[in-house]
Amino acid sequence: MTEPWRTSTTGVSIALRVTPRGGRDGIDGIEQLSDGRSVLKVRVRAIADAGEANRAVLVLLAKSLRVPQASVSLLSGATSRLKQVAVEGDPARLTQALREIASAKLKD
Repeated sequence: MTEPWRTSTTGVSIALRVTPRGGRDGIDGIEQLSDGRSVLKVRVRAIADAGEANRAVLVLLAKSLRVPQASVSLLSGATSRLKQVAVEGDPARLTQALREIASAKLKD
């Protein structure tokens, strides 16, 4: 399975599949979609109304990756469950953190 993130000189871009009203805030590992794309599965308690779920996703990613909230931004998918998010920072450190988060969920 391929990793759902790409690195750049300024950070990483992550493909997500978000579940709003998911009962808890958390990252549930990597999933392969029917079209072959890989996504990082994220769930948040917030509802998908007026951008609340999007804000919750950005806060969760910033906290999980230990970066300032200002470093995480939504690139596309504001009204969709499938989103692209950019995270600014050291690409090597961010990639390592994403791998640790994803592999921890595989062991659960």
